Amino acid sequence: MTAADAAVRSPHDPHKLGRARERIDGLPKDAGRGQGGPAPKRIIIAYGFWIFLLSDIVMFSALFAAYAVLQGATAGGPTGRQLFNLNNVAIETGCLLLSSFTCGLMMVAAEARSVLWTQLGLLITGLLGLGFVALELHEFADMIGQGAGPQRSAFLSAFFALVGCHGAHVSCGLLWLGTMMAQLLAKGFRPTILHRLMCFSLFWHALDIIWVALFTVVYLLGAIR
Repeated sequence: MTAADAAVRSPHDPHKLGRARERIDGLPKDAGRGQGGPAPKRIIIAYGFWIFLLSDIVMFSALFAAYAVLQGATAGGPTGRQLFNLNNVAIETGCLLLSSFTCGLMMVAAEARSVLWTQLGLLITGLLGLGFVALELHEFADMIGQGAGPQRSAFLSAFFALVGCHGAHVSCGLLWLGTMMAQLLAKGFRPTILHRLMCFSLFWHALDIIWVALFTVVYLLGAIR
């Protein structure tokens, strides 16, 4: 007779602890543990997209490093302090940060399955992003008109590469946004649409974070040198 059997049959076991132990011993070894299997598709997509964003951040880090090295190589040409218009850049920053806020509201509306407010959030986000791109193109055109194009010096080459790369990402994000508005209108809140909206939101917020770093390192520090 085992100790557990003795405890079950013992009259001195009023709480039937031995019988409880017997029931536990009879369970499979993996009882109470997770059953395993693949993770939900939402988790897999988010994880994969974060890897993409991290690779993008690595690219921007290389561009930031190149700019940091070359910012003093003006070759006798204009410096950032002579070229940068902080009032214009402040408006650009306001547009992009506000678009990040509306993008967050869009995701809240998407979770609530509100087509109207989701579309409105996407529309306002797109208009603010479009305003940002328009202001940046105007800045580039003004600099090139002054003879301060990317071929003028290593400093300007690094500047146009870094800021232009970010602007290109925002432009691609606007194309993505327009596509999502059309797909949402045609297909509604299918799981695939929600996954794409989630990825777009991550992408857009990442661009805002990069812009904050760019605004600080390139424009603010460049304007005081």
